[in-house]
Amino acid sequence: MGTKPLAEFELLVMLAAARVPDGYGAAIRREIEDRTGRDVSIGALYATLSRLEDKGLLDAETSAPQPVPGGRARKVYHFTSAGLHAVRRATGMVDRLRDGLDLDAIEVRP
Repeated sequence: MGTKPLAEFELLVMLAAARVPDGYGAAIRREIEDRTGRDVSIGALYATLSRLEDKGLLDAETSAPQPVPGGRARKVYHFTSAGLHAVRRATGMVDRLRDGLDLDAIEVRP
């Protein structure tokens, strides 16, 4: 496919979306923060989700309102086949580069 490679944060968002059933923004954000220890601004997250939608890598639908008083509908994100391909491609490249590499043996300069 001729799509551009995923940027680092885009890949984190895609991987988090894959882990969160019925992934909506706050749950995706929480997943990234919990697994990486990285603070994620909600604005950066939604800008990235929108960009991934525009690229055709994620699809979104609006859920029914939450079954609580004042419950709101949520925008729920799902992978497209192009999104799954992009994640496989990105993670495959990293896996191939890291394969057999002993990070503890890398010499670093002070």
